[in-house]
Amino acid sequence: MAQIEQSDKGGKKKKGAQKKIPIHVDFTPMVDMNMLLITFFMLCTTMIKSQTLQITLPTNEKVDQTEMNQAKESEAITLIVDTERDENGKIKMDENGKPLNIVYYYEGKPEVTNETIDAASGLLTSNKLQREAFLGNEGNLQRGIRKILHDRNTKVLEKIEVLKKDWRDKKFSSNKDLNDSIYQARAKEIRNDSTLTRPVVVIKATPQASWESLISALDEMQINQISRYQIDNMNNIDSLMVIDYVARHGKKK
Repeated sequence: MAQIEQSDKGGKKKKGAQKKIPIHVDFTPMVDMNMLLITFFMLCTTMIKSQTLQITLPTNEKVDQTEMNQAKESEAITLIVDTERDENGKIKMDENGKPLNIVYYYEGKPEVTNETIDAASGLLTSNKLQREAFLGNEGNLQRGIRKILHDRNTKVLEKIEVLKKDWRDKKFSSNKDLNDSIYQARAKEIRNDSTLTRPVVVIKATPQASWESLISALDEMQINQISRYQIDNMNNIDSLMVIDYVARHGKKK
């Protein structure tokens, strides 16, 4: 509270001199009020949820080895991400100033044995490895590795597109938060529907691959609504297939 203190120190005062009145303001109640307001807002405010990339990690659940082999043959697709670098190890850029990230892929098993390796040249007699790039859509058309993954997950994407249309038309509820929660729950059910043809994607990275190339591969999983994927290490067969492809076709496609 404000207090006015009058003091008379005595002595002669000049005629017509202005009388000074010292004022003391107590800020203690204001500080208490500010602390109460800060506490109130901290307790009542809803914190913003961080927008993080959800990664499906391998589970500890035991799976029948026969089922795994069948999935690899009929549904599996392996992505091997790579990045072009110069002799100093720096990432090369394209004409648009973007890093030259590459993605090799093959479907099913690699089918590389001693019989498929030419003893004279060291190259493979048959190599099912193919190369694509990380490209965005051109209008409504998918390009690059996105088209490959899109075509493998068509059934899931078609159902989610119908669900998305219903969500936009507000067919679930008038409550927007409830709409979002219902949409996310039903979309997850579609992605995990075992009756639909769904790919199993294994993502691998060469030693030269940048973090950006790996993140780009994970982005494609989200864009194409692929729920079954994992990150794995490259093996000798993967390295041999990449070396063979580069020897035959070079770095440039």
